[in-house]
Amino acid sequence: MPPVISAEGLYKVFGKRPERGVEALRQGRTREELRDEGLTAAVIDAGFSVEAGEIFVVMGLSGSGKSTLIRMVNGLLPATDGELRIGEDVLSAMGPAKVREVRRRRISMVFQHFALLPHRTVGENAAYGLTISGMNRSDREARAAEALKMVGLEGWGGYRPGDLSGGMQQRVGLARALAADTDVLLMDEAFSALDPLIRRDMQDQLVDLQQHLDKTILFITHDLNEAMRLGDRIAMMRDGRIVQIGTSDEILNEPANDYVASFIKDVDRSRVLTASSVMEHPSQTLGGEQGPRTAHKLLRETQNPWLIVLKRDRTPMGVLWEDDVAEAVSAGRDDLPWSAVHEMPVVAHDTPIAELFTLSAQHLSPLVVVDEDGRFAGVVPRVTLLTAAGVGLGEHEPDAPSGSPDPGLPDHPDPGPDSADLRSTDVLGGDR
Repeated sequence: MPPVISAEGLYKVFGKRPERGVEALRQGRTREELRDEGLTAAVIDAGFSVEAGEIFVVMGLSGSGKSTLIRMVNGLLPATDGELRIGEDVLSAMGPAKVREVRRRRISMVFQHFALLPHRTVGENAAYGLTISGMNRSDREARAAEALKMVGLEGWGGYRPGDLSGGMQQRVGLARALAADTDVLLMDEAFSALDPLIRRDMQDQLVDLQQHLDKTILFITHDLNEAMRLGDRIAMMRDGRIVQIGTSDEILNEPANDYVASFIKDVDRSRVLTASSVMEHPSQTLGGEQGPRTAHKLLRETQNPWLIVLKRDRTPMGVLWEDDVAEAVSAGRDDLPWSAVHEMPVVAHDTPIAELFTLSAQHLSPLVVVDEDGRFAGVVPRVTLLTAAGVGLGEHEPDAPSGSPDPGLPDHPDPGPDSADLRSTDVLGGDR
């Protein structure tokens, strides 16, 4: 399946005879040199693709070219050079009439400053695109009402925009885009005019809606934390050029150049990185049908104090600890020795690591990470969590008092002499 949006060698130059600006840029001339000649290079040799169901965020400071780029995708600005596609439609090769048809059929947009019609009701604003397209009144009212319900504005259809708060007005703008039911949703600094708390709420709502609607979204922002929170992938722009495209993890951990590195240095990594970003893959796990002798063998091989037990379908069953296993082997038991003291904390793979600290502090066991199907994906030991968040043992933490346990390791009870003897003796025999 081809990308829903794709661009290759895309240029936008403003001024007289902009084509000469494209040629000059290809020959190595700079943006500043073109400006001296009365030409403004807004987008330079941009290439990217957006897959179906993806939230693709274009991130950059004022003047980076991001708003020009989204207006090209929306058909409001023609490309000076290069190819721009919406699915199979080559937008960059179309005349104005054909571009308008593609926009009505395939593209919706949410603007920064709401762009609501103050003399129309909330319901009429939500249905405005459907009115322009010629849909009959009853159908468009039903579609608009459903869209308003999606964004939490059920029952507000008869009010005027002026009766609503800023956050509610932006929800109307989002409902209008959803009512159009297009393939592509473009959002140009859609939440930038909102207060921080309302903005966060709108981000949450967009994420929740995307889980159900699976739209293809191109989102423009100058806020890196917003980009990293929302984007499946992020394109970083500077001076008209895309300097890096990648996931949040890739951009945080592998910045393409010094500009990107300086941009991300103040990012709150604990709210961007997820459990899957920092999890580890234990060298051994135990099948739920196996016994304590096999568990004991694996614990000795891995030299870990714990062992993850999995069901046949790879879903986590529990965690075993070495002292409990040693006691079970010594007692000749055949069943796995579960301990109520050592509960197994389970987290989803996309949980931000900021949400993992409280859970980690409440359990001795490592956090067990599962994928979207509930299958085991990895573990996050406490020391790994601290390091990943940038705390670092001994880096920002106060020095531990002499004789105190390592702050990054579970404070596990001493297993006692009998268990210690077992760990140094081969007691495998014939495990079942």
